[in-house]
Amino acid sequence: MINTILSLFLAMAPSQSNYDKVTTTLAQINQANPTTTKIISIGVSDKGVPIQVLQIGNGTMNTLVVATHHGNEYGSTAVSLGVAADLAKNPIEGQTVYVLPVLNIGGYNNLNRYESGVKGSFDPNRDYPGPCVSGSSFNLKSTKALADFLEEKNIQVSATLHTYSPAVVYPWGISTHDLSTPYDAPYIELAKAATQESGYQVGNNTEVLYPADGTFEDFAYWKHGIWSLLFELGFSHTPDATAVKNMVDVNTPGIRRFLTVSPKARVAVHNFAGKCDARIMKRIVLE
Repeated sequence: MINTILSLFLAMAPSQSNYDKVTTTLAQINQANPTTTKIISIGVSDKGVPIQVLQIGNGTMNTLVVATHHGNEYGSTAVSLGVAADLAKNPIEGQTVYVLPVLNIGGYNNLNRYESGVKGSFDPNRDYPGPCVSGSSFNLKSTKALADFLEEKNIQVSATLHTYSPAVVYPWGISTHDLSTPYDAPYIELAKAATQESGYQVGNNTEVLYPADGTFEDFAYWKHGIWSLLFELGFSHTPDATAVKNMVDVNTPGIRRFLTVSPKARVAVHNFAGKCDARIMKRIVLE
């Protein structure tokens, strides 16, 4: 299956069939593992395309791996499919894992960071509510569908996959100098567990990268108390075949380990008690 996955990314170019190839691969994983997997949809994009998810396992703890908020970050798509194939063969005991390879379907077909909706073109990973968000949110059907899915399934742990700047980081990543949460210590241990093979940098989102408001990873933590990590994968938005394989190889076991060792319940205290600072330079193009 890994060769099938890698073949999708040998010569990536804008094409309206890009997402079709991903859903075909999900179907192949499902067909090879019919007793452990099921394909579901969390809703439709603004273009009316179903957003497909592979449901893996049947445990009572629900966890999530979501990739391709940004349509040009196909390395994240590849890693999510690698994770799906791995978990389908050997599900995590006690968990139901939902793997969403492509949230931004239109952007993925066009290799474009942004997604076009009825209200215009938006960055999906700046389209969520947050404690320091000043503009509108949920301008896209895809982001609203994912937010509703978190609540519907009582997701307890989430890994959101992006490229590139090799790091695994935790909240807060917003426009503030008040970066700490009550869970910095366990978050550091979870990030270290997730990077044993990759050797990626770990730390606070803002300190390692830059602040950004309206992101999924902060929304999941702030709104629901989900144990949320952001995986910045690899070293390029346009990895070649060798780089894609390396990204899959070094991150699949770490993502599995993160899901496995994470606490079995959401965090108890997840409100933001700090002060927002709109003057802080925000992350625009890195992830």
